[in-house]
Amino acid sequence: MKYDEIMVRYGELSTKGRNKKTFTDRLGENVRRALHGIDQVKVHARPDRLHIILNGADSDLVMERLAKVFGIQSFSPSLKVTKDFAAVAQAAIAMMNEQLSDGEKKTFKVETKRQDHQFELDTFQMNRQLGGALLKAFDGQLTVDVHHPDITIWVDVRLNGIFLTSEIIPGAGGLPVGTAGKGMMMLSGGIDSPVAAYLAMKRGVSLEMVHFYSPPYTSEQALAKSKQLTAKLAQYSGQIKFIQVPFTEIQETVKEQSPEGFLMTIQRRFMLRLATAIAKQRHGLAVFNGESLGQVASQTMNSMVAINDVTSFPVLRPVLSYDKTEIIKIAEQIDTYDLSILPYEDCCTVFTPPSPKTKPNLEKTRYYEQQLDVDGLMERALAGIKITEIHPGDDFLNANQDVFAELL
Repeated sequence: MKYDEIMVRYGELSTKGRNKKTFTDRLGENVRRALHGIDQVKVHARPDRLHIILNGADSDLVMERLAKVFGIQSFSPSLKVTKDFAAVAQAAIAMMNEQLSDGEKKTFKVETKRQDHQFELDTFQMNRQLGGALLKAFDGQLTVDVHHPDITIWVDVRLNGIFLTSEIIPGAGGLPVGTAGKGMMMLSGGIDSPVAAYLAMKRGVSLEMVHFYSPPYTSEQALAKSKQLTAKLAQYSGQIKFIQVPFTEIQETVKEQSPEGFLMTIQRRFMLRLATAIAKQRHGLAVFNGESLGQVASQTMNSMVAINDVTSFPVLRPVLSYDKTEIIKIAEQIDTYDLSILPYEDCCTVFTPPSPKTKPNLEKTRYYEQQLDVDGLMERALAGIKITEIHPGDDFLNANQDVFAELL
């Protein structure tokens, strides 16, 4: 069916009081970015609803993109007709015909909302007369059930016409990306950090991805995979900056000069220092990561204390209390799981000692780290960062198809 408009309902935005306009304006801008390239659509963010005027655009394509925009509770494709009952009945019959197979029997109801109180029929009259027209058109197939109908035809009598819809499609929920400020996400190529990024964006955080890259120990495949994961996540925000941090010198130095049991802890301390420094340079408010409590040695509370010791900056962990199975379930839902499990060697795994400490002593960690040129290593790593802007649909895997084929 060729629809005229998609009506978007707000989720938590409806509770924002005096700040609501800030949230609705941001959502409107995010929707425009999500619909980039569909030039004929017009987006109007109003206090009660957001309206997308299609102007002939493919409604299925528009709705596919809308489903990934945070801040939307639900949306409905609508038909617009003139303020004439015959036109309303004709549209309702066409809409019902789309949802009924030959001989199929279903229950229904009509629910009318009237903004234009000058229209000749009030809500009760519209419900009764349109219901009668549908019963007549689908004699024997439809019966009325006002409590638990299979199909509901919603009629919205507005000042600029009458709009009909029979679908309510769930949205992504959450808050519009950007309303909670900006953060830096420590993104590896694994399962957990993309899920943590998704959950942070769902709460309105605008993220930039910080990825530690250690050639020749980590390959172009690992780098391409992390960029591809970022492209997947960019579907929820329109675009994401990918910050590639050279980490080879730090890892080689730590491995050469620190006791084996403390390698992981000291490396992670450097990662957090770098992510914090980048956040401060780029006006971020927090650092995010994919740590899940107790999942691996670096994610025990003792390890977190030893690693967090290097900063007073907020470090937020969206999947902290999630089981691995819960994280995998979300990864499958957002289509990052199959990508995350591709074979790779990231900088967290290539230098992992056989027996990392799960309860690293903080004083010993500080002592061993003091033997290193921390400031110099940090300065050189920050000087070598590379920033790429990644958009939904960007493809980094096919560009590296030959080298990826070697892994599969």
